[in-house]
Amino acid sequence: MMRHIPLIPTTIVILAAAAMVGLGFWQIGRADEKAALIASYETATGSADPVAFPLEGEGEEVWFRQSALTCENAIAIEPVAGRAANGAKGWAMRAKCAVIGVDGAGAEALVDLGFARALEVPDWNGGEVTGVIAPGPRLIAAPAVGGLMPLAKPDPKDLPNNHIAYAGQWFFFAITALVIYAFALKARAARRREPPSA
Repeated sequence: MMRHIPLIPTTIVILAAAAMVGLGFWQIGRADEKAALIASYETATGSADPVAFPLEGEGEEVWFRQSALTCENAIAIEPVAGRAANGAKGWAMRAKCAVIGVDGAGAEALVDLGFARALEVPDWNGGEVTGVIAPGPRLIAAPAVGGLMPLAKPDPKDLPNNHIAYAGQWFFFAITALVIYAFALKARAARRREPPSA
């Protein structure tokens, strides 16, 4: 029986399935890491010590911490879907601000100024803003500026942790590949057993 199993295709399928299983276990590890990260963010929300707003990269290490920046000029303000501190749904007014970096060079930062029910952007040209760093990164103004209403504070619980679902998908792909290949081998063996046509 074993001599009728094609070596190269079988090796490829087994290695592919093993790689998928490995990716599944890697995703399980990532789920634990993400859960620990979210727990650290929940702890950070209780810290009153401000940190510098990250002007480069994603700034994940300071998400959900208190911060402040000076918006030298509001380059543009646009409404995006948002939620007020009281739970109402409407628009967050997001400003792209020109700021001065730590090295004195110009930089840009995103600031969610506050909540509005209408799409009309506020007449706000810049100034000092305090608040909480949210993913982006962006600064959620607290208190709101530009005559706007307060926005809901960013919540670490809103961060997705889909790694267990991804792990399940990889395990499913591995099982599916092995089952399909087993059916292919069975069909191949059946064809070999068929008597030659006259």
